[in-house]
Amino acid sequence: MAHELFVAQGYEHTTVDQITEAVDVSQRTFFRYFSSKEDVAFALQDETESAFYDAVCARPAGESPMRALRNALDTTWESLGESIQEVVPISVHMRMWHVIETTPALVAVHLRRSTDMEDRLAAVFARREGLPTDDPRPRVLTAAFSGVMRAAGRQWGEGQDVTVDAARRWMETYLDLMGPVLSDDWSRSTSHPGG
Repeated sequence: MAHELFVAQGYEHTTVDQITEAVDVSQRTFFRYFSSKEDVAFALQDETESAFYDAVCARPAGESPMRALRNALDTTWESLGESIQEVVPISVHMRMWHVIETTPALVAVHLRRSTDMEDRLAAVFARREGLPTDDPRPRVLTAAFSGVMRAAGRQWGEGQDVTVDAARRWMETYLDLMGPVLSDDWSRSTSHPGG
């Protein structure tokens, strides 16, 4: 219900009192589960990020780090819609992404959370690959992956199709471009997702 309020009237215009009234709980009960309305805003994202992290950790050791990220993402997409739908309508969750991307206070939190996830994933890959903790390659990979995901998410959020399938298509398209755009020669491919 909180996400519905955030989507309908904006994050900054939604109060904890309105949330507790909408779900018919006391503030005391609310604060037993959440430390702030910010925690509520990111509650479903916590779930999806945890599922993705667990999926990365479960990938076979012989898989390349980039392949592990892609395969973990595929695994997570398969159950994403179902787990979200148990809590809120999928359309509300998908519009909540736009609220996060357009609310300055939430953008700052989102970037901090992304950085934390990059660090966690980099540590996983450093361990898997037997690399010293100061080897920059896992950090470069996870930062690039995270940046591509954020860029695809912004592109998706600006469109009309706010479905899980549309988000997945944008993210897969952007990830498919990651290798080619990191090469030195852009002249081989002149196409882009919008053209």
